[in-house]
Amino acid sequence: MTIKQYEEKLEEKMISKGFGEKDSHDEEHIRKVVCKHFDLELTDDWQRGCDHYIYEESTADGYTVYVSNQNGDGDICVSDDVFYYDNDLAGEFKQAIYDYDHGDVKIYLSMLHDGEYWIDDALRDVYLELVELYTDECKDELEDEGIEEPKLN
Repeated sequence: MTIKQYEEKLEEKMISKGFGEKDSHDEEHIRKVVCKHFDLELTDDWQRGCDHYIYEESTADGYTVYVSNQNGDGDICVSDDVFYYDNDLAGEFKQAIYDYDHGDVKIYLSMLHDGEYWIDDALRDVYLELVELYTDECKDELEDEGIEEPKLN
């Protein structure tokens, strides 16, 4: 089997799992696949019972800060839960996704539909990690089917 044929077989397997190359550039597809894998729901509707909350607040003197914590009851630890810059939120979001990898998880993101770059960046990072995981899984499946990965000369 040629390298090209092997890569085509691998891509077929990846597509069947939702991780094909063609869809890897579609932000909506990435969000859907990550949410499906982690049994995750993202919402911008404030409600009790979410597993994690990430939202924007204003300080008494008018500055914007960002809060990331596990409860929506206002019990906030300033040194752990409050961020001055939104560039810290991607890491918080990714950590929340991994921390709650137990199924039926809901994360509140007040800025979910505001076009925030860090949300898509975090989802893309998680997606790329899942691509690595599923690539290995698909290669193992191909090997189990008797299809060996060609060696480069």
